[in-house]
Amino acid sequence: MEAKFGKIAVIGEREIALGFKLSGIKDVFISEGKEASSTLLRLMASKEYDLVIASYSIRLSLSPNALRATETAMKPLVIFIPSEKELSEQSESVEALAKRVLGVDIYKN
Repeated sequence: MEAKFGKIAVIGEREIALGFKLSGIKDVFISEGKEASSTLLRLMASKEYDLVIASYSIRLSLSPNALRATETAMKPLVIFIPSEKELSEQSESVEALAKRVLGVDIYKN
């Protein structure tokens, strides 16, 4: 069984947006903060897209009702992805967690 998406949009910081644009996605919106949240909600309301890929930072700026709408929407399906900065912050927290719980510094040689 093959999954097929119609129109795809990407919203996020420059690094995320340009990466997807280079991969061939045409509808790319470089945006951050409240502007990005507004863009996401506008794209969802338009029902023009089947998939919206958004920066995880946008998720953090949504109201509880808007977040619930993104989590329950079937069209468009909204997927949040972390930026490179958010990934590095997460790996730092994994390091701290491992050190605290296991007593092991996972990055020490």
